[in-house]
Amino acid sequence: MRRLELTTLKWSAIDYERGTIFISQGKGHKDRMVPIGDRALKWIYSYQYQARPELTLGRDDGTLFVTKLGDAFHANAMSKLVREYVKQADIGKKGSCHLFRHTCATLMLEGGADVRYIQALLGHAKLETTGIYTQVSIKQLKDVHTISHPAKLDKLLEMQP
Repeated sequence: MRRLELTTLKWSAIDYERGTIFISQGKGHKDRMVPIGDRALKWIYSYQYQARPELTLGRDDGTLFVTKLGDAFHANAMSKLVREYVKQADIGKKGSCHLFRHTCATLMLEGGADVRYIQALLGHAKLETTGIYTQVSIKQLKDVHTISHPAKLDKLLEMQP
């Protein structure tokens, strides 16, 4: 999800049975459905019914994620918060919300996901835009090259006197 989509997400957009989130009027004013894993659903359920009611204190507009004061997050405040968590995690990277979007797309590609599915997940109209997010790592490229190149090293070694 994009940062703005996350900060404006309503709890009613989550379909626990289907394991999906409905993103209404995302970038380009387009609606889309994205999957959400069981583990994330369990955490959201716990947050929604245990922590969130204590934060909203009866003044609930349906926004899923709220600040400690019970208000909807502003996009810049969300970025600042995530940037601090990334820094504290000491993962060797800098960034905020977009870092997770980019990393998810890249790891899915490296895990074998078709780029068209990643395109749909990210909500990109053009495949070229998805290419920016899904840069293949040089290690994976080298592994594929080693396995599939027609001039494999083992065959060359067999030819040595």
